[in-house]
Amino acid sequence: MAVQSAQLNESIVEHEALTWFSQLGYVYLRGEDIAPGEPAAERDAYDQVVLVGRLRDAVQRLNPEIPAEARDEAIRKVLHPESPSLVGNNRKFHAMLRDGVEVEYRRRDGSIAGDRVRLIDYDDPDNNDWLVVNQFTVVEAGHNRRADVVVFINGLPLGILELKNPGDENATIWDAFTQLQTYKQQIPSLFVYNETLVISDGLQARVGSLTANKEWFKPWRTIEGDDVAPPTMLELEVLVKGLFEKGRHLEFLRNFVAFEEDPHSDTLIKILAGYHQFHAVQQAVEATIKATSPAGDRRCGVVWHTQGSGKSLSMLFYAGEIILDPAMENPTIICLTDRNDLDDQLFGQFARCHELLRQRPVQAESRSHLRELLTVASGGVVFTTIQKFAPDAKGDRNPVLSYRSNIVVIADEAHRSQYDLIDGLARYMRDALPNASFIGFTGTPIEKTDANTRAVFGDYISVYDIQRAVQDQATVPIYYESRIAKLALKDEQIPKLDPEFEEITEGEEQERKEKLKTKWAALEVLVGDKRRLELIAADLVEHFERRLEAMDGKAMVVCMSRRICVDLYNELVKLRPDWHSEDDAEGALKIVMTGSASDLPEWQQHIRNKERRGKLAKRFKKPSDPFKIVIVRDMWLTGFDAPCLHTMYVDKPMQGHGLMQAIARVNRVFRDKPGGLVVDYLGLADQLRKALATYTESGGKGQTTIDTEEAVAVMLEKYEICCGMFHEFDWSIWATGTPGERLALIPPAQEHILDQEDGKSRYCQAVTQLSQAFALCAAHDEAKRIRDDVSFFQHVRAALVKSSPGGKSDEELDQAIRQLVSKAIAAPDEVVDIFAAAGLKKPDISILSDEFLAEVKALPHRNVAVELLRKLLASEIKTRSKKNVVQARSFAEMLKRTVLAYQNRAIATYEVIDELIKLAQEMREAVRRGEDLGLSDDELAFYDALAQNESAVQVMGVDELKVIATELVLNVRKSVTIDWTIRESARAKIRVMVRRILRRHGYPPDLQAEATKLVLEQAEALCAEWAGIE
Repeated sequence: MAVQSAQLNESIVEHEALTWFSQLGYVYLRGEDIAPGEPAAERDAYDQVVLVGRLRDAVQRLNPEIPAEARDEAIRKVLHPESPSLVGNNRKFHAMLRDGVEVEYRRRDGSIAGDRVRLIDYDDPDNNDWLVVNQFTVVEAGHNRRADVVVFINGLPLGILELKNPGDENATIWDAFTQLQTYKQQIPSLFVYNETLVISDGLQARVGSLTANKEWFKPWRTIEGDDVAPPTMLELEVLVKGLFEKGRHLEFLRNFVAFEEDPHSDTLIKILAGYHQFHAVQQAVEATIKATSPAGDRRCGVVWHTQGSGKSLSMLFYAGEIILDPAMENPTIICLTDRNDLDDQLFGQFARCHELLRQRPVQAESRSHLRELLTVASGGVVFTTIQKFAPDAKGDRNPVLSYRSNIVVIADEAHRSQYDLIDGLARYMRDALPNASFIGFTGTPIEKTDANTRAVFGDYISVYDIQRAVQDQATVPIYYESRIAKLALKDEQIPKLDPEFEEITEGEEQERKEKLKTKWAALEVLVGDKRRLELIAADLVEHFERRLEAMDGKAMVVCMSRRICVDLYNELVKLRPDWHSEDDAEGALKIVMTGSASDLPEWQQHIRNKERRGKLAKRFKKPSDPFKIVIVRDMWLTGFDAPCLHTMYVDKPMQGHGLMQAIARVNRVFRDKPGGLVVDYLGLADQLRKALATYTESGGKGQTTIDTEEAVAVMLEKYEICCGMFHEFDWSIWATGTPGERLALIPPAQEHILDQEDGKSRYCQAVTQLSQAFALCAAHDEAKRIRDDVSFFQHVRAALVKSSPGGKSDEELDQAIRQLVSKAIAAPDEVVDIFAAAGLKKPDISILSDEFLAEVKALPHRNVAVELLRKLLASEIKTRSKKNVVQARSFAEMLKRTVLAYQNRAIATYEVIDELIKLAQEMREAVRRGEDLGLSDDELAFYDALAQNESAVQVMGVDELKVIATELVLNVRKSVTIDWTIRESARAKIRVMVRRILRRHGYPPDLQAEATKLVLEQAEALCAEWAGIE
């Protein structure tokens, strides 16, 4: 018993979470105590999710100046959402929570007043009602569900925590995620008011929004924000204390929750800030208030958050908070970029989330429009490019547009190189806005030699580097692979990168023809050589097709000039004609570039206007769209997010932060993408090394890119482990044999693994790790060499972990690995069925025939036979536990003892097969017992609970126990209410009733307590059918 009490379980996690909330000043109540019908009830019915009494008290307390009828109208609006969509209702509620509920009422003089009823006091946290409730039952549309922990503020259920047992390897945080998705479908009313969803097993913890997919449930790694919590601290404790501390939580709800209408799918997405965004913005706001004060130096600082970690959203959250801060006195925000496409992208992000800004942003269309927008008394969010600040004629000075000091310029990518000369930026803008303050947001570090950037913006406010981003899974690592050697070019044909080369943008290439006489032009001729492009096209096709076999996704090809883009396109289409289509809505390959009518006729099909390019972007970002490869020169290299993009082929000279920005296109998180890959055809290793040097000098941790040879080394190491586990086993026929011969190889291979100590778990882990490494470097020569062996290892693993009939698939075999089995290394018709591989028909466990058991016993591979029987029996026991607790427990104990003896090598394999077959036969006979006794399944379940003690059977007799069982089913079934399992009062009533029936029938008094306990346990198992409880 001592061992049992020391075990971890879900209730311990729940208890600890409630303790942490109590330490933060929350009141804790049990769900059953405030349930309908209880003395301290706070709900009239189980479909009521808002604690209306608490809400009414808070509304009255926070809005004493607003008439009672207007307060009642506000409460009515909160309680009765009008949208048919859950997310739509959630969005409307969040607006009411953030800004108050709009009401109208008649003043004493008869005029109509418009006002807002506050639901929360954001300025004084202690003026709110903070409550945490466990085991909160909700019944809706016939579904009865219990949330583990619900966080209420002023009676509103704003947070839900779904917890799992840390001691159960099969109960993961992702099971908690799946459970929440089910709850959203079945009890949506609880989620109308939700702001945060937390999933945890105590050790791991993640927080996400109502609409977040798995990959967007993220950790919260800090409490105060100064330092990341040590890894020895429980993640759930950090999350609860870091996010739910009263002051921080109100700040989070008010300024760090946004809704975005996804232009690509027309769906509404709810966005929560990550911990790095939340704390960076807090620090940036503090620095801004200081910089804009009369004694301030107008330099707010620089926020360096690595590319892909949500920089645009950080800028949005920052703008939203600065606008509201009373110290800023309704500021004007200017969002500055240096290119039209970046301006469009950033403006689009802000416009889609404009509710957080409490106003709609405006994009300056011209210099005169910009001047018009900035000559305002206060307010406004203005987007512009730096070029619009240039004076009308060279040598002119800009007129002063405003002397106000509450103007904040947010510069996207605060780099000297980004603005041609930052002196120009400073001069033009300071002329126009002499008292404005500047803050920079950048995805790449500022070089130490770049004194001008610091002169304008100041030093770093917040740093979120690659190492932390990858640890938090905010980004995926980037791998680097050089393919120059694969092109088999002579020395004189290989382009040499001049460190002094001058980059030319796409626009300059069109507009300034004299640039074509520079070093750049000479290099372009060599890079665009026809023979070289033929070799690149052939290599790229083979490489990408191998990548697609291992990992579905998309690729971007970056070329040096528009001419090379077109020429490479033509070479690729020669090799794969079906990739081409003149229709923008069709085809796997496209070029995205600018141009004009004066360009060559053969280029015209690739030159599109802004609207057509937008449609292509929508296609490319959609994972299922067949548009797989885009060729670009400058377009889409900055600010373009396509999470399904996993490979970038670079054939263009790039350096510094431009190179870093470009390669970061492949580091976006997408499902279970293990990493992005940059393939180098030009020799950019030196430039990457220099970029890494700048990065580390600036204090960044983590590698900018990882050489694919590292992934290859890991792959080969895991490959050797797998080969070692098949020592003296010949699987050579796998690569050359017929489908039948390959299938016949699976059972002896399973046998070989199962015969080793802890063979199954060691082998499955090694193959999983091998598969993940293989997916990263599938096109590498070493990967090609071992490809067939990986196929064999994968199929054996699939057979070993194959779930039992009707069970769910093994979660560990994630999407990338499943794809590897099905695409890269298996023909579509070669799905391994463990029964077929063993030469058996898949049985129905409930009618296990003697013939089937005899076939199993005769299998030549005895370890495989044991695995088959164990899985079948475990599945059936699990099913029966929902009907008959006593019977299932008895069988489970028998199975556990038998398997344990087998694993400890205490009994021989043939003996364990005999034992398992006997157990299967007993289970089969148990089904017939009810028929023999004349009892239904429910009655038999209660009979078994009563007959568990043999002395009771001897004293009472079988017939009397049958009568008691029938009476119990009738009475207990009538008495169970939807919430009886969590209400102690309801359980007590049923307990009394059971004892009364037992006493009346003369059941032995000394056995009544145990029998009553078993009957209640049995009732709890059956009430899923009886009362709709899960």
